[in-house]
Amino acid sequence: MADTMTDVPTDSTPTVVNEWLEGNFAPVHDEHTITELEVDGEIPPDLDGRLLRIGPNPVTPPDPSTYHWFTGTGMVHGLRLRDGKAEWYRNRFVRNSDVVEARRGPPVPGPRAEMFDGANTNVIGLAGKTFAIVEAGSHPVELTHDLETVANSDFDGTLPAGFTAHPHRDPDTGERHAVAYQWDLPYLQYLTIGTNGAVRRVVQVPVDDGPMVHDCAITESSVLLFDQPVTFDLELGMEGRFPYRWNPGHGSRVGVLPRDGEADDVRWCEAPLCYVFHPLNAYDLPDGRIVVDLVKHPSMFDHRLDGPDEGTPVLERWTLDPANGTTSTETISDRGQEFPRLDERLTGRRHRFGYSASFDERPGHVPSLGSILKHDVERGSTEVHDFGPGVGAQEPVFVPRAADSDEDDGWVMVYAHDQARNAADVHILHAQDFGGAPVATIHLPVRVPYGFHGNWVAETGS
Repeated sequence: MADTMTDVPTDSTPTVVNEWLEGNFAPVHDEHTITELEVDGEIPPDLDGRLLRIGPNPVTPPDPSTYHWFTGTGMVHGLRLRDGKAEWYRNRFVRNSDVVEARRGPPVPGPRAEMFDGANTNVIGLAGKTFAIVEAGSHPVELTHDLETVANSDFDGTLPAGFTAHPHRDPDTGERHAVAYQWDLPYLQYLTIGTNGAVRRVVQVPVDDGPMVHDCAITESSVLLFDQPVTFDLELGMEGRFPYRWNPGHGSRVGVLPRDGEADDVRWCEAPLCYVFHPLNAYDLPDGRIVVDLVKHPSMFDHRLDGPDEGTPVLERWTLDPANGTTSTETISDRGQEFPRLDERLTGRRHRFGYSASFDERPGHVPSLGSILKHDVERGSTEVHDFGPGVGAQEPVFVPRAADSDEDDGWVMVYAHDQARNAADVHILHAQDFGGAPVATIHLPVRVPYGFHGNWVAETGS
């Protein structure tokens, strides 16, 4: 089994090293179905579902001089838990045009984006189905329960263009709210997706310069639109590079759009000149202001164009005042971090706890992943769970112990890379004993490369 990629240069070819293709960022080449998994501790018997995650995994060796971490072919990973047992681990390529060509398989049915058709950023359960998703004009890709590719999807003809990597589920209605963008469209699309998996409402909000809008946030009243200074660059695209870069002249602002409003109802709040990939959560205040906790990068794709490396990303609280168009900020944690998550029963409502992965950016190098963090935003404190030397944890996912459990009464689940084994473990922590030993560790015999996002998809719902 070949789990790393090594390019052997000829005497006449200069060596080009791209760190996003090295170490545990490197792709794996084989698809596995593994049913015999070693477990330390006891898997909570109430966990019945799949812990899914996804990331870029080039199916063929890319050009290291132009490769960007965000553009690799998607590979989805899944761990099935039931009755206190780890039933299987699977990994599968998300079949796009590159995978079809490289592996000589049949074409994938359904609509296909012209510029980039690789779903590699998130994997969700929606209306009883599983979807791999990505932003910037590409369509969702429907997967089977066992992670095989079914088809590119436009949600039964209701999705007007591409989708996003971050739809947010309203815990009261079950509907999803999302903001999609596309390089050749002069607007953002605010989408409301019903519990049947069909888009029921679309609002087009005009923007200039083609900004990259990775995520949004919702409150009980509004959706937040992040219009920030990373914009489309045609010249980079023509060179075969990732076509977005830092553009401080574009400015930075957050739009507050009532969830039942139209484009003319957006109220814009000026924001710090920075870049935000991911909010933790947002909620309304009684006086009309809005709180949003988020991870702030000082800039993005300014000095380095192949991945995020522009300084330390920190957790901040922004308080938006739509009445006068201002934003006030304060730092929650100055530790380098990314991939913030919370108990999603509180999406759009006041929260107390949040979880994230350490994400230490070193100038000229790929970020270093290590521990995971638990933030208590009421007390202003942060707990750290360090898995030990040589272990890099990815995005943590919180799963409540029961539907009526307290906010942090549940499990924090995370894929982590163990350098000593050159393989992955899945750790399950009790959130109320965050610094303690995992209640269970499932040892995978293969690597799970550093990637982006994932979710717990319970068997009883999506």
